[in-house]
Amino acid sequence: MNDHRRHHPVLVLFKVGKLLRNSIFVILILFILQADNDGPLFVYGRYAFLLFFVWSIVSVISNWLTTTYALDDQRFYLRRGVFSKTDQSIPFSKVQNINCQTSFFHRVLGLTSIRFETGIAGEDATVNFEVATKKEAARLESVVQKHKESPDAEPDTTNIVEDGSETEHAPSAQKLPEQRVIHFQPTRRDLLKASMTSFSFLLLVPLIASLYYNVSEFISLEERFSGIGASLLGSPWVIAIAVAVIIAASFTFGIIHTFIKYGKYEISSDSQRVYIKKGVVSEASFSIAKERVQAVEITQSFSKQVLGLAEVKLISAGSLAMGAEDLNISSLYPFLPKQKAYALVAELLPGYCIQEDMQRLPRRALWLRILKPSWLWLFATAALFYFKPNFLGIVDTWWIASILFLIVIFASRILDFLHTRYLLNDELIQLKDGGFTSTLFVTKREKIVEVEIKQNRIQRAFGLSSLKMVTRARPIHTSHLEDVPNALTCTFRLWYRGRTKEIKLDAAN
Repeated sequence: MNDHRRHHPVLVLFKVGKLLRNSIFVILILFILQADNDGPLFVYGRYAFLLFFVWSIVSVISNWLTTTYALDDQRFYLRRGVFSKTDQSIPFSKVQNINCQTSFFHRVLGLTSIRFETGIAGEDATVNFEVATKKEAARLESVVQKHKESPDAEPDTTNIVEDGSETEHAPSAQKLPEQRVIHFQPTRRDLLKASMTSFSFLLLVPLIASLYYNVSEFISLEERFSGIGASLLGSPWVIAIAVAVIIAASFTFGIIHTFIKYGKYEISSDSQRVYIKKGVVSEASFSIAKERVQAVEITQSFSKQVLGLAEVKLISAGSLAMGAEDLNISSLYPFLPKQKAYALVAELLPGYCIQEDMQRLPRRALWLRILKPSWLWLFATAALFYFKPNFLGIVDTWWIASILFLIVIFASRILDFLHTRYLLNDELIQLKDGGFTSTLFVTKREKIVEVEIKQNRIQRAFGLSSLKMVTRARPIHTSHLEDVPNALTCTFRLWYRGRTKEIKLDAAN
């Protein structure tokens, strides 16, 4: 085992920076806006904040001094604690995913961050290096990857001969790094379509409104712009130009936002892992072993259904998040053409070959869904009847809103019936459902850890049942399929029993 070493010293600066960012509002109130306020609340508040701030900095420095790590060719060795020492050992075999992120702060200093996600439950499920040199991050990832490729390799390189002396093994030929195959890089047309589909152009107006509201808290903008606004609103040409400028600025903002977020998106793979990279200003990367993929989920919102686009997500036993920011790094580009998405899944994961020809629900399932009462609609109608709101001066708006809401509910149920399909194909199962947003779930039989089949009295009268499957992930992933024919549940039982043979075969290997 290598000697224990501390994390990069810039980690202290990184932690202090996060502390300042989280405390900026308190600093603004106590030391700037209310700096002249001698009230006891603000006076003692300043002392309390300074005491807290100094204690936090001392805590950050002491934690950095007492937190160390080491690794050999088998596992991580972590040590931390100021007053209570904790030693932890995490085998590389438990590592599910490897996430890397290079924020603007990291790029300025030539650093990066890397995180190893494991399938272990609890707070210690992650080996996290928030600040590391790119060389150190590459070394850590290389050691883990090397173990993954040759898990049966012996940790030492010496051999005991009969006379008790030690001789070193002849160095074996080093395995060259496997060439990655790039499967997808978005073109400018793809990015333009993504900016329209993601509605990112709508972010500019609330952003300006929020900025205006925050600034007006300290500076009276209403008085300054009231005269200007009155003169501008008096001219229809000025109004038309202003609206055109706002629309053009919104679309430009949306396009720039999409280019920054997905401009360097890349999906690649080798024989062992899938790799995803994204980001222009703040870079992030994600890799997952193909054998660790528990399932594939393909989602289409209503707008994506109209445009023929889809989003593919990989479901893993390890966490796919990247710190506090939601980077959707497990998604294989959220705006793929549907056929390209299916082909990409087959290229990356040959064991997950998706078939579009799936079986539909029987027509009696539609009647069951239409006749099922909607408690949400009943409660909403009761609330509308009680408050009786008037909208745009229309009398008795409540019953119009109730009817419109009922139409939306029935439309969602009909779309759900049309979208719901299923297929059992050898060791694969495909389940699709959803109303205005449809979801196709694909997994292998061996990945399903729990199955539940239910049937209420109404379903029994129609010869239908409900199917529930649990797939090991973090958090646990549950799939539902409502109102399937009883023939499917019987076939599914026989199909699922074949899982025992696959488990025995894996154990034998």
